[in-house]
Amino acid sequence: MSTPTFDQDDRLRWVERISRLLDSQFRVPGTSWRFGLDPLMGLIPVVGGLPSLAISGILILTMLRHGASGSLVVRMVFNVILDTLIGAIPVVGNIFDFAYKANDRNVRLLRAHYAEGKYQGSGKGLVLVLLLVLLALAGLFVWLAWTLGAALWHWAEARSW
Repeated sequence: MSTPTFDQDDRLRWVERISRLLDSQFRVPGTSWRFGLDPLMGLIPVVGGLPSLAISGILILTMLRHGASGSLVVRMVFNVILDTLIGAIPVVGNIFDFAYKANDRNVRLLRAHYAEGKYQGSGKGLVLVLLLVLLALAGLFVWLAWTLGAALWHWAEARSW
């Protein structure tokens, strides 16, 4: 049984549709400039990038389950992390979000991967490593927040007498 091509696989077409919604669904009238929901969500202070990050993660996991190799997934994750980190910077990040379309880039990478016939990646080990790294980062964040909170508490107590 042959493996379906990118365009024959409904799940990968779903990834492409969601990616387009996030990055290039809308066009500025009179121009060829396109944008999606990702930069619009980024305009919401503090939490605007989180939904986009979560959806991008789901898209990458879907691509991983359907043929993306480990090295390809690393490039995709890099695209999303770069988009998220720079997108978090006020003003500059908003401009960057309108120009850098990480999800569209990732779909193009997967299409090229499929075109080369390299769509047999498993990636289970990579997913496990990424989850462990994310858990470690979350633990580090909690520890840093706790330490900072304790230091501020002690500083406030020392200044109150």
